[in-house]
Amino acid sequence: MNREKRLEIFRRLHTENPNPVTELEYSSTFELLIAVILSAQATDVGVNKATRKLYPIANTPEAILALGVDGLKTYIKTIGLFNTKAENIIKTCAALVEQHNSVVPDTREALEALPGVGRKTANVVLNTAFRQAAMAVDTHIFRVANRTGIAPGKNVLEVEKRLMRLVPADYLLDAHHWLILHGRYICIARKPRCAACVIYDLCEYRQKTPVD
Repeated sequence: MNREKRLEIFRRLHTENPNPVTELEYSSTFELLIAVILSAQATDVGVNKATRKLYPIANTPEAILALGVDGLKTYIKTIGLFNTKAENIIKTCAALVEQHNSVVPDTREALEALPGVGRKTANVVLNTAFRQAAMAVDTHIFRVANRTGIAPGKNVLEVEKRLMRLVPADYLLDAHHWLILHGRYICIARKPRCAACVIYDLCEYRQKTPVD
């Protein structure tokens, strides 16, 4: 895919949705961090249902620590891998209190040192909360990047690095949101909704659904 085509793709995505945001519900950087940890192998809808009950009760590192692992589990038991996530969140809250004055750090190194926080989670927080150029490649973005030809790669890290290099600079801060929403609602896994796609004529997918 050439630079001009890629630029037009993001121009159209921007025109369609000038101010894209995450579908996870949060009102602080800490709430976002916990929601992203919970979202691994889970849907944003499912996470939001749980955090709507959790955050009014506990939405600070100290408050969640006070719940303890078992107390936290009662709020997140509907989410996949909740046992492991509860343990990691409690450990992360302890680390935030002890090492960061209860403030979520704004560097990749410090974020990835927190229990349950991998590269993808760190990228979401860096991009969404701190507005740093970062690309959290999930299954949706991996599919869209490969299927369209925007930034093909054999694994998520390869796709992430290519997107960071190839996405036009003016669109890089919001590219993560545009791509994930495109993959979630238009370029879906089994049968992409090509008739509703604003970049249909620019997409290089060979098996596009015919558009009348």
